[in-house]
Amino acid sequence: MQQTADHPDTLVRRVRHDLKLRDVTVARVEPLGPGFAAITFTGEALADFTSLSFDDHVKFMFADADGTQVRRDYTPRRFSREARELVIEFALHGDGEAAGWARRAVAGQRALVGGPRGSMIVPLALDWHLLAGDATALPAIARRLEELPAGSRAIVRVLAAPDDRRAFAGRADVDLRWFDTAEALVVDVQALALPAGRGFAWGGGEASLMARVRRALNEKGVPREATRVSAYWKQGVAEHHEHLE
Repeated sequence: MQQTADHPDTLVRRVRHDLKLRDVTVARVEPLGPGFAAITFTGEALADFTSLSFDDHVKFMFADADGTQVRRDYTPRRFSREARELVIEFALHGDGEAAGWARRAVAGQRALVGGPRGSMIVPLALDWHLLAGDATALPAIARRLEELPAGSRAIVRVLAAPDDRRAFAGRADVDLRWFDTAEALVVDVQALALPAGRGFAWGGGEASLMARVRRALNEKGVPREATRVSAYWKQGVAEHHEHLE
């Protein structure tokens, strides 16, 4: 794969934000199939909330049954400063603390949101965008596809159970494939013939899967400055978020 010369409109920018904790209240809960729920939070503390990138993450905090604070990372799915509303999509699988909280969430329930600490702003004016991940990456992928302008080229590869698969909104030209196993997704990424021109490869999901995606991109010669691969979670670890080099 060959990248073209840098142009200001195709350079990734990183922006730092003041770190702030915000008290928020559940306004409504909307099911997204059996595996996810979109929870809208509201509060005047959101008046200066900022999320500039689909790759942003906030620290979501709540108290468990014993009063211990639980902290998890989530993607801001949508935000309206005018309405003072922040939408976060929660996976409902398994018996994790955050999934249990989301399953029980009702209007009026309170929580804390911290961050985001910063934003990695990936330009829209690129020749191609690769988005790869598991079900936990669906909110970020959905947000990015909604942001891309008409005529954009997006290659989307997702590992997800049939019940978690969804239709994506947006105007981009999307090459989408769903996978039942991690092995199948990795093999597909390894075999991808990435388009010519300047692009960006992004990945998010379970740590071991993302490590393999990271290696596949390295082997393809995708420049480090044109990639961002994150381990959103790790098998057997309660709280994990890591950017993979």
